[in-house]
Amino acid sequence: MSIPPLASGPEGPDALRPLLAAVLDALDAGARARGGPLPAGGPDAVAARVRDAVGDVLPEHGDRDALPTLVHALAEGAADPADPLCVAHLHCPPLAVATAADLAACALNPSLDSWDQAPAASELEALVTRALATEVYGHTRQPQPAASATATQTGTPDALVTTGGTEANHLALLLARETHGPTLRLVCGTNAHHSLPRAAWLLGLPEPLVIPTPTGTLDPTALHHALTTHPGPHLVAATAGTTDAGLIDPLPAIAALTTTHGARLHIDAAYGGGLLFSDRHRPRLTGLHNAHTIALDLHKLGWQPVAAGLLAVRDTHDLTALHHHADYLNADDDTEAGLPDLLGRSLRTTRRPDTLKIAVTLKTLGRTGLGALVDQVCARAHQFADLVTAHPGLELHAPPTISTVLFRPTDATDTTVAEIRRRLLTDGSAVLGRARLDGRLWLKATLLNPHTRPDDLTALLELVEGNTPA
Repeated sequence: MSIPPLASGPEGPDALRPLLAAVLDALDAGARARGGPLPAGGPDAVAARVRDAVGDVLPEHGDRDALPTLVHALAEGAADPADPLCVAHLHCPPLAVATAADLAACALNPSLDSWDQAPAASELEALVTRALATEVYGHTRQPQPAASATATQTGTPDALVTTGGTEANHLALLLARETHGPTLRLVCGTNAHHSLPRAAWLLGLPEPLVIPTPTGTLDPTALHHALTTHPGPHLVAATAGTTDAGLIDPLPAIAALTTTHGARLHIDAAYGGGLLFSDRHRPRLTGLHNAHTIALDLHKLGWQPVAAGLLAVRDTHDLTALHHHADYLNADDDTEAGLPDLLGRSLRTTRRPDTLKIAVTLKTLGRTGLGALVDQVCARAHQFADLVTAHPGLELHAPPTISTVLFRPTDATDTTVAEIRRRLLTDGSAVLGRARLDGRLWLKATLLNPHTRPDDLTALLELVEGNTPA
């Protein structure tokens, strides 16, 4: 048996070219076979098609057609976020330039746990994370110093690359615990992401104090009462872009309260953080820079392939809590000789160079280009909300804050709303989410595709109307 070619090295590009052609053909054929935003038939039908395509997962002898066969099966059975009728989740269609950059990362396969596995990638990560942290915290932009960007300065902002908001929130609680001790108590609203109380549990922190949010956002008066009546230390977690409705907590008021009560502040901006790129929408994040830590996700309003998360920290000194020693990765004499220590940049050891696709996107589009994409999806959300309002058979929950729209058939029961959504999923005709607010179940459309047209929005409402019982 001949040894299969590698993706990198002198022969890598020649080996990849025919395989990439096969992948692109299979993606196209699979999408055509699917014919819509979701495969038809529901879970059982999809599972059967995948099993038929895969056959024996580990056959005795290899199958040279495995690549196109399985890519076709995956594409045929995919939920396609680039389809304008696929609007259920914070699941963006990735930019082509970011996806191409991610291919390079896969081929080179650096691992960011030691400099000798990722010399250039480690420097690129340092440059990108430092630049994004500066963007988040609004400090005056300064040219990079002549010394390596992997060098850190106490008191300056920085960021860590994560797999998404969940890992970023977990790290935020960990850093807070290491600063304030194991009695630190998380204070958040019921609108907060589920990963926050889960992180408190994983870290052995006291039971979180969860404040009801009947309006969908954290009420400063209720927060003040909670901080006054329950002993600290406290970590207040606010949200800039809730998962259910894309709402933004009153950040300036919350920041002022945390200062008054001596509490630490974390803001989960996994969804809303992308508004920073838009001159029009950036003011919605006023107060963000007051947080000690901020969770961001560029695989939402950043149009990156998963994963592209970040945890920004106001003070690099907080990151010293993550320092860890493993002689084969960051020996003292290597560090003293000038080899960067990467092990304290994550709880993970092996890490992909996810900043390559981010850097390529930032450099290619610039702030103006990314801001235009943000403006586009936010404008489409308002157009969609206007269509719902004008429809006699539909009810709008509220005007969108970012790009999420909640709506439902007028006078429908929650059971009917749930059945409409599942019927569309089973038909493969549309992918809508669900959210429970104000004691009722709503259909959720999260618009992240900048190529969505007004006609697509009309078509989505027609599908909902056509599946609503008379």
